[in-house]
Amino acid sequence: MQNHTTKVGQQFGAVAEAYLSSRVHSQGADLEAVAEKLKQKPLGRVLDLGCGAGHLSFAAAPFAEAVVAYDLSPEMIEIVSREARQRGHNNLSVRTGQVEELPFEDRSFDWVLTRYSAHHWNDVLRALREARRVLRSDGGLILIDICAPEDPLLDTHLQTVELLRDGSHVRDYSLSNWSAMLAEAGFEIENYSPWKLPLDFKAWVDRMNTPSVFVEAIQALMRSAPKEVRSYFRVAEDGSFAPDSVLIEAR
Repeated sequence: MQNHTTKVGQQFGAVAEAYLSSRVHSQGADLEAVAEKLKQKPLGRVLDLGCGAGHLSFAAAPFAEAVVAYDLSPEMIEIVSREARQRGHNNLSVRTGQVEELPFEDRSFDWVLTRYSAHHWNDVLRALREARRVLRSDGGLILIDICAPEDPLLDTHLQTVELLRDGSHVRDYSLSNWSAMLAEAGFEIENYSPWKLPLDFKAWVDRMNTPSVFVEAIQALMRSAPKEVRSYFRVAEDGSFAPDSVLIEAR
């Protein structure tokens, strides 16, 4: 039986190319916001945790001295390396490994970034402590992810469809969860920006190669969900919906 780390690596290795072309991952005002933030402190060293197909690393590269794209999946890392060469990002390097055990020296980065990755991490608090360790004293963390509602009913429905769609999902965390974990890891939230993230249902399940039995289960759950759930997540007839996302900046 696979452990969680192996499952995550295999799950995303099989769909790496789909994440490179995904509109949700390759576009977004959040990528522009990160680039603007890095412009304020140019030529720093940047670490992208759980980099996936590398879109955040590519957004950071023009404003950094060096970017390290770090991911558990060798297939994802291969794509990032290939794309970095094609895009002329000569300051971008890649490493494979777990976010809970970073192979970097203390205080070696000016920024640690992560985007749509933390909901897969096996031990978020340990990963945040590692991020704190490798950041310089004046360094910053920018974290972007799906944000769970504080309401238990809404939260339960979100976590359920996420797990049915992707067996490597651990959980989406609420803003209060993030505030507590970041504080315990030695961070203080400076700013946060929430927004709705529209997800096209077919593209969402196709991107992860979700088995048809689970696709049908998600559709059935969405059809039978209480009115307040369907309203909050803006569930459409085809199953498309809009969970919350958040960008958190902490130091």
